[in-house]
Amino acid sequence: MTQRVKNRCRLVLITPSNQDAAGLSTNLKAAVSAGDVASIIVPQYDMSDDIYQELLSHMVEIGQTAGAAVIAAGDTRIAGRCNADGLHVSGGFTEVRAALKEFGQKWIVGCGGPETRHAALTLGEENPDYVFFGRFGQDTHAAPHKRNLELADWWSKVVAVPCILMGGNDLATLADAAGTGADFVALSTAILSDGVDAARVCADANSILSAYVFEDDAA
Repeated sequence: MTQRVKNRCRLVLITPSNQDAAGLSTNLKAAVSAGDVASIIVPQYDMSDDIYQELLSHMVEIGQTAGAAVIAAGDTRIAGRCNADGLHVSGGFTEVRAALKEFGQKWIVGCGGPETRHAALTLGEENPDYVFFGRFGQDTHAAPHKRNLELADWWSKVVAVPCILMGGNDLATLADAAGTGADFVALSTAILSDGVDAARVCADANSILSAYVFEDDAA
């Protein structure tokens, strides 16, 4: 198991939509063995419940063994059956409030998708465990989306709720994402795609992130 880290920008992995459970399991095992991974978010995308449950159960086993929290972004019943650590909620503050009321005592509950400061603050007022800037599958370019960079930079300066910023698909832009002050940067296809040396890229990502110590701990 890799050594966990604190007080600097950390890595979150998001499972992409175009790999089967076997391929993702291989890549995820390699990644978590080579570098710090704070959490793994597993979206359901358009998978059937049966296929999603199979995938999520594999991800939970691998992630929890490595000390990473596994967050389900899908059916809450499947999340419970698979013993996931948390739930990623889609929708607005009403859905977030309901999820926190029902699951907040036993699960990590995060949310995402705000595209404006107002929308982000509305979610943040519910005090979720994190707010995610970006969308699953949005890493279609080398760099993070400009709007998400700007939101994460603003959020990190004014709001105490942690944020996750969706990164791009090229590690050359990871420093730009971490430089916003985001608590976490999420990578997906950059690490968990076919043909990628997941162990090497995860180790390289952590090497980059190690320079981004939070201001209160930089002294």
